[in-house]
Amino acid sequence: MATNKNKTIETKQPVDQYVAHIKDEKKRTDFVKIMELFAKQTKLEPKMWGENIVGFGSYHYKYESGREGDAPLTGIASRAANITLYLGCDFENSEELLTRLGKYKMNGGCIHIKKLEEIDSKVLEEIVKKSVAAKRKKHRR
Repeated sequence: MATNKNKTIETKQPVDQYVAHIKDEKKRTDFVKIMELFAKQTKLEPKMWGENIVGFGSYHYKYESGREGDAPLTGIASRAANITLYLGCDFENSEELLTRLGKYKMNGGCIHIKKLEEIDSKVLEEIVKKSVAAKRKKHRR
């Protein structure tokens, strides 16, 4: 049986090298502030996952299909049109927090924002904290 190799794995690429390649100065500044917020809330150092995701911590998952692997507990990425926050919002009170977050788009467990000033940073801190706690609880080894 063929095994699907995960594309998004932790790498040794320096995070600051990735950040330096964000061309738009405003987006780069916002990205750094969000990265600092994630580090503060998770108490974890940022590490590169694949070529484009700055992740914090990791957890091990296993699907019913047998596929398994590791993924960051939470992460962020600079995309062409926005900054993507990999959070997973399947925790208690998530809908209420999201209504107070500000201007964003949601796709799966990802929150997409254009500018940091369009969201409430205090609400984002709470979302990060609860998201990480929920993933840790769900994926305990």
